[in-house]
Amino acid sequence: MKFNATSRSDKGTSASRRLRHAGRVPAIVYGGTAEPASIELDHNEIYHALRKESFHASILSMELDGKSSQQVLLRSVQWHPYKQQVLHVDFQRVDASQTLSTKVPLHFLNADKSPAVKLSSAIISHIMTDVEVVCLPANLPPFIEVDLGNMLAGTTLHLSNITAPKGVVFVTHGGEADPVLAAAHVKAGAATDEAAPAATPEA
Repeated sequence: MKFNATSRSDKGTSASRRLRHAGRVPAIVYGGTAEPASIELDHNEIYHALRKESFHASILSMELDGKSSQQVLLRSVQWHPYKQQVLHVDFQRVDASQTLSTKVPLHFLNADKSPAVKLSSAIISHIMTDVEVVCLPANLPPFIEVDLGNMLAGTTLHLSNITAPKGVVFVTHGGEADPVLAAAHVKAGAATDEAAPAATPEA
């Protein structure tokens, strides 16, 4: 995915405020062997780009000043607390020969085909929506598919139950070596109804 950026020399709160009033967004790009660089973006362009999931988990091509192209990764976005306005964006330069660490969204598939849903009317909850990975830029997947088609009622699906794409390593934090990705919960009363004995005919 591509986006346009322009170099900027004015810095500070006042300069950023002027940019925003002009429909521009202050941003920074850092990393690699070059010094951090202050840039600005068109608000409408970056706003619509940020609404696409792939913009958050893909190697991006930044066209700087209409002359040079740099490979970057979106790192953080600051939004206005109550307006649909982007206030600031951070990008990191990408080196094709160096591994990177970032979060990739999870795409859950086939929940409606699972025994949990079809046979037990269970509700499958998505416990995690993304997972952190380490890989070379060329191996970065736009998303990770999680197949729920074999889930049974009352069971959970863990990170260890899915296979990482080639060249990709899953990363966990907080002492949780094998986090839960999804859980199939039986609706309250469903098990009781199924287990209830048949009524005895009156004499």
